Amino acid sequence: MMEQVIDIISWICLLGGALVVLIGGIGLVRFPDLFTRIHAASLADSGGAILVIVGCMLQAGLTLAGVKLAAILLFLLFTSPTAGYALAHSAITAKDDGLDVDIESD
Repeated sequence: MMEQVIDIISWICLLGGALVVLIGGIGLVRFPDLFTRIHAASLADSGGAILVIVGCMLQAGLTLAGVKLAAILLFLLFTSPTAGYALAHSAITAKDDGLDVDIESD
């Protein structure tokens, strides 16, 4: 019974993470300027990674794989916001308003 509950919670986390990443990808394409795109990408990266890795950790249990997933999660929680900040800061330093960025549709 408890194993089924953990599986259900794990799948909810995995599907929720996939949904967050999908919505972030749509926002990355649809938003008009550089800064809102950076915002969408960094939120989707952080939120999606948290949910997906927590879902995998629930599946792995208290094993070495779970500990490795926790280390990966900790690494992502530090590097993802830092990368978003670095991109935005470099755009501000270069005085780029981001409005000339255009994604061509094929």
